[in-house]
Amino acid sequence: MRLLPIEQTTARRILSPVSGFLKEAGFTHSLTPARNCTYGCSYCYVPTMRIRAGLKAQDWQHWGEYTTYKKNAPELLKRELRPDQLIYCSPLTDPYQPAEMNEEMMPRILEQIYIHPPKLFVLQTRSVNVLRDVHLLQAVAEHTDLRISFSITTDDDRIRKIFEPRCESIPDRLRAIAALREAGLNVYATVAPILPCEPKLLARLVVDATVNAIIGDPLHVRALKPRGATTREAALKILDHYEQPQWAEAEFQQRLLEVLDHEISELGRSFATGPKGFSCLTQTQSLAALELRTPKAVKSSSRSIRRLAKH
Repeated sequence: MRLLPIEQTTARRILSPVSGFLKEAGFTHSLTPARNCTYGCSYCYVPTMRIRAGLKAQDWQHWGEYTTYKKNAPELLKRELRPDQLIYCSPLTDPYQPAEMNEEMMPRILEQIYIHPPKLFVLQTRSVNVLRDVHLLQAVAEHTDLRISFSITTDDDRIRKIFEPRCESIPDRLRAIAALREAGLNVYATVAPILPCEPKLLARLVVDATVNAIIGDPLHVRALKPRGATTREAALKILDHYEQPQWAEAEFQQRLLEVLDHEISELGRSFATGPKGFSCLTQTQSLAALELRTPKAVKSSSRSIRRLAKH
């Protein structure tokens, strides 16, 4: 994929106290390394938030065409991290967006998380690029409760190509989840947003990939959410073009969630949506769940985080 422009800015702070959805889910802070995301997904709700998401006009007018990294993020983290924080990274851009492979911001962020561990650190991603930092993640997991929420949006990669063409394939994401779990890391499957799919097949796919509760959310519907974030117009136009507008209709979505809940429950796993679903990422896990998700022990990290960062 062509490397899109990467710009730099200096931020005043890097950890933001949360409100609304994330606060209800149990988080205390969010961490967003950059403005604008080079995945540029058609449905992304972030540009619809505009200045409420800390964006500038050129960000929402040219969503996905470039990104702006907060170059002083590691230095800010050094000052702002506290041991009682529950941090969600990231609600506004994928921390492992394509530009990250050039910028290499996340290793510097993970170094600070390692040195000044919060109570909980959650990575939300859909990117196989996270595998680059697996040794760093293993080290961080020895110092804090680290959880990786991996987005699986559909069971059909043909659908994925239409709505999120710059993202990795569904099979590649499943292989990334398997590799993270093999490394002893705690991974959740997050079915969000739910793109057109075969619910029964999608349920089987995410249950087979993980051992934790399944988190889900349909496309945002303005009829149910008169204010705040909503699905981008680009995704709605795609649905109309393929004569599938029901995937953004409240009544259809309710039936869809009921079907997914039934199918996932039949497979012996729980399913939840909205803040209740994302609260799975902040809840204390049972010892049995921790044993199930660790196919082999996390490697000892007596080596320094700086040495690991070179691998």
